[in-house]
Amino acid sequence: MDFSIILIIIGILCMIISFFIKDTSKKIEKDVEELSISIYQETNALKRRLKVVEEELLLDPSFQVKSPSNSKQMLDRKTNDLLISSVKNNSVKKTKPVNEILVRQVIELNKQGYAISEISKLSTLSEVQILEILNSHGGNK
Repeated sequence: MDFSIILIIIGILCMIISFFIKDTSKKIEKDVEELSISIYQETNALKRRLKVVEEELLLDPSFQVKSPSNSKQMLDRKTNDLLISSVKNNSVKKTKPVNEILVRQVIELNKQGYAISEISKLSTLSEVQILEILNSHGGNK
């Protein structure tokens, strides 16, 4: 009987002591939550910065990319000449003015060596509109 009473007293004492000991798991849980929130905020900030940098690269006139090979340029020049002659021969109706950002994008893509067909795909403008922009703003045809 003495042994069972001692075990009961030890059990009660352990329960009382457990109420006074701090729970560290809640603190760790809170720290992990704060860390995950800060990482999420940092990744969002980096995504925003990356988006701004990408937009600046598309619009920055000093940014240069290595030009494509000469054979591709010759082919592009021939297609550009054909398109220019077709634009001159056909009377093209005046369309709405093109957004200035698109104009800058077309000029920069042309300076970087993209073909008019590629610029058309990237900018959602027709090849005729791109030629008009390049003719009016002095692009590298």
